[in-house]
Amino acid sequence: MNRIARGAVAILSIAFLAGCAGFVDRPVRPVLFDMGPLPPIATPVDRNGPRVALVLPDIEASGALEGSAVLYRLGYADDHQLRAYSQSRWSAPPPQLVRQRLRQQLGRERPVLGLDETATLVRESGQPLFLLRMELEEFAHVFDSPQSSRGVIRLRATLFSSTPNGERMLGQRSIAVQGVAPTPDASGGVRALTEATDAAAADIQQWLLQSQPAR
Repeated sequence: MNRIARGAVAILSIAFLAGCAGFVDRPVRPVLFDMGPLPPIATPVDRNGPRVALVLPDIEASGALEGSAVLYRLGYADDHQLRAYSQSRWSAPPPQLVRQRLRQQLGRERPVLGLDETATLVRESGQPLFLLRMELEEFAHVFDSPQSSRGVIRLRATLFSSTPNGERMLGQRSIAVQGVAPTPDASGGVRALTEATDAAAADIQQWLLQSQPAR
């Protein structure tokens, strides 16, 4: 009987350890975020008169912004240290998501094209185009205190006029916008960064209107 009892205990121990190993080794999938649907248009878009088409190439970035991590800074502790949420990821690298969002927002008022669509259009129509090159310099959830935070986006934008005769630089500017995070976590940071990106799109739209060439 003792031998049987010892065998049963051994079997139960092995089963318990196997169950624990399976639990420990099971990977935890990170939560994926994107920027969600576009907000409704607050005021009707004035489409009177032609709008110069906009060419929007891929947005450049470097370092941590080339990955898909949701980044944050503890401004009240060490604002020089860039950290990443361990269980949260963007569905694509931030430069891709920001470009997609800007293309959707700016496309409400004018045609927005990819770089590969421009040569034929310029050659066939002879119409000028805007070419907007951008570099993403900051895209992070910044905490001013443990409970107060904001999403910060910084872009360097250079605007060109593209014609059959070549490109001419029209101007360059730095765009820095922030949105208030509703909660002090990754989800709140994503919402704040989405709000900031939409505000950056509105800023760029005004810049384009001011740069509209006379007809």
